[in-house]
Amino acid sequence: MTTRSTGEPVLLGVRHHGPGSARAVRAALEQAAPDAVLIEGPPEADELLPLALHKDMRPPVALLAHVLDDPGRAAFWPLAEFSPEWVALRWALEREVPVRFIDLPAAHSLAMTAEEEKTEEEKTEEGKTEGGKTEGGKTEGEKAEREADEAEAPDVRIDPLGVLARTAGYDDPERWWEDVVEHRGAGSGEGADALAPFAALAEAMGALREAYGDGGHDRDPVREAHMRLRLRDARREFGDNIAVVCGAWHVPALARRSTVTADRQLLKGLPKVKAAVTWVPWTHRRLSRRSGYGAGIASPGWYGHLFSSPDRPVERWMTKVAGVLRDEDYAVSSAHVIEAVRLAEGLATVRGRPLAGLTEADDAIRAVMGDGSDAPSLLIHDRLVVGELLGEVPEDAPAVPLQRDLARSQRTLRLKPQALERELELDLRKETDAGRSRLLHRLRLLGIPWGEPTRSRGSTGTFRETWLLRWEPELSVRVAEAGIWGTTVLSAATAKAASEAVGAASLAEVTALAEQCLLAELPDALPVVMRALSDRAALDADVGHLAQALPALVRSVRYGDVRGTDGAVLRDVALGLAERVFVGLPPACTGLDDDGAAEMRGHLDATHQAVGLLGQLEAGARPEDGTPELRSRWAGVLRALSRRDDAVPGLIRGRAARLLLDDGQLDDGEAERLMGLALSPGTPPADAAGWIEGFVGGGDGGMLLVHDERLLALVDGWLTSVPDAAFTDVLPLLRRTFAEYESGVRRTLGELVRRGPAATTRDPAGGASGTSEAGGTGGEAAAPGFGPGLDRDRAAAVLPTLRLLLGTDQDGDPARPTARRPDSDLTGARP
Repeated sequence: MTTRSTGEPVLLGVRHHGPGSARAVRAALEQAAPDAVLIEGPPEADELLPLALHKDMRPPVALLAHVLDDPGRAAFWPLAEFSPEWVALRWALEREVPVRFIDLPAAHSLAMTAEEEKTEEEKTEEGKTEGGKTEGGKTEGEKAEREADEAEAPDVRIDPLGVLARTAGYDDPERWWEDVVEHRGAGSGEGADALAPFAALAEAMGALREAYGDGGHDRDPVREAHMRLRLRDARREFGDNIAVVCGAWHVPALARRSTVTADRQLLKGLPKVKAAVTWVPWTHRRLSRRSGYGAGIASPGWYGHLFSSPDRPVERWMTKVAGVLRDEDYAVSSAHVIEAVRLAEGLATVRGRPLAGLTEADDAIRAVMGDGSDAPSLLIHDRLVVGELLGEVPEDAPAVPLQRDLARSQRTLRLKPQALERELELDLRKETDAGRSRLLHRLRLLGIPWGEPTRSRGSTGTFRETWLLRWEPELSVRVAEAGIWGTTVLSAATAKAASEAVGAASLAEVTALAEQCLLAELPDALPVVMRALSDRAALDADVGHLAQALPALVRSVRYGDVRGTDGAVLRDVALGLAERVFVGLPPACTGLDDDGAAEMRGHLDATHQAVGLLGQLEAGARPEDGTPELRSRWAGVLRALSRRDDAVPGLIRGRAARLLLDDGQLDDGEAERLMGLALSPGTPPADAAGWIEGFVGGGDGGMLLVHDERLLALVDGWLTSVPDAAFTDVLPLLRRTFAEYESGVRRTLGELVRRGPAATTRDPAGGASGTSEAGGTGGEAAAPGFGPGLDRDRAAAVLPTLRLLLGTDQDGDPARPTARRPDSDLTGARP
């Protein structure tokens, strides 16, 4: 074993988040036994370093620095279990060796980042202005030169590992690093010099710095000047027996001789802000991105495995893979594991690698365990190669008051943050689930999207909610930002809701905010929101705005009843809003172009749904029967729209007729009469096509045509009579309408159209006569339209099953089903 020369600090150049570097740092520290350890990191965090030994501290974690006056301006310094900085930090704390951070303070780096962003914005604005001037040709040369500089800019910031990998003949820096460092057998044996690899790496980096200077990293000279000053201070305090753990790129700059005056001159006049630093949980998935140190790694899970399993890593990895695949019901046995290990090692030998790496392991998994399919490999990449590990931070770590209140709420409600996305079903009739719902809604109002509401699969009742939860490290910054509104989640959400209500720009925004206040149970904010809502509703005369605001308001009333909150005020406002929509909607539907008609159709649908809910919740109404008054007035509005042939677009008239039909408000044959009028020869084809789109558009419109073949006959007859000159104009509308149908519905309609209308006649009494095309022995004549009549033999075949389902006797069955209409597809459907 060789010994280092005395009188100089030990400079340990590392790759951030590299398990090989982490093991090498531990061995070097054991050999050098320094009196102090200096680590690349923000000096403001020195007081937080002892928390790294806390029993509740579990990496991956990160140091979070943010501006006190603007928490959204923040930076992270992530550390994993296999990060060299984390290993050095733990080594020093366990041996009570002084340890400090020496990088540029976060107060300066955050301020410099803000100035750089501002400068970029100014350059962008200048570029826009100059772009306008180049039209005269005066600055075309300058513009071309600037574009050329921008095109070359990405190549200026060099990747040291990429340069070394290309020099060694590798096209993949990750693969080169694995072969040279992670799979390096030498240097770890007994009697080897643990400092030799760092000396070789420092020599390589020295050559790169001579060739590339700062490599395009403009801030590095300032950072390195500060690190040299901190190193001088440590040498005066602890002597020369000091170890410095930093990025290998900085080693030549720290070893270079420089005067104190020159270094201080570089730091003179740096911008500065007030910053706060704390520990926050991090995830392996975030380590796979460029963040913090700017050294994102593609496979944090794999690197963590290499660090925790230095012996037989491939065998242990394949065992983990087999466990994951078995949990997903893949048939993987121990024989698969053995064969996969052999194949991975064989591939490494053929490819000239010292040990099997992640590439060989993936190839073996795909061939042996996946039978050539990529599905298992993609699953393993997500679960193991990257991983979803979420670190933990002790409660003793500094935090804003809002963060502490959130942590208390999470413990009380047993709602632990997790990095893996999971689905949470809530029953609002239970107090714990109701509390969870309130917390998640309050956080969403504060701009902290820990949970996203989604559609419930098991029930459509209003007492049930479904959330998708996933905790991202960036949410810690959101919590710090939201701290300006209050010290607790409740007070912060209340203050922000009141502020947004006052500053809302539209009525829809206020109604959506009222809904959020009820869902989040913010009683102190609701009066402010209601005052703003009343003011906006009284002043806003736009029917579209009123119709857009009504659904959210009605949902608020509905949810208020479910959650036990007082929604009487909201109910009164909703009723008043509905009355104004009823009065203003018919005039607002006249004189609209195609885009305006499409938008108004959406308002029509939303108002119809809102009226259906509001009719049951109107003051004094019983839920079982509702109040016919509100619905009858709305039905009158729809009748007026469906019968106005002057200036109301066909899309609106058709939609109004369809809504009346769905509510049972049209008399027998009225829908056919309206369609016949809309598709009469005197109606312009484009307007008729719009009527069809409004009436049978949407996913359920096709079923209406399938089951009501008279309407299908009317559509078919109109379509065949459209003149050739107008057909190309109406074709896009028809394609858009029928494209929304499911494939099975389209196929059934195609079969009906291909078969053609049934040949029938009517007797003077108005009854149908003729012969059936069904072929059954007691067949009935078909009604005018498509399809055969009732085939009694085929209909009788289902009667035993119906009796079994209904539990009725075969004889004297009082509940025996009968066909509603002889031409209904329910009795004459094709098999």
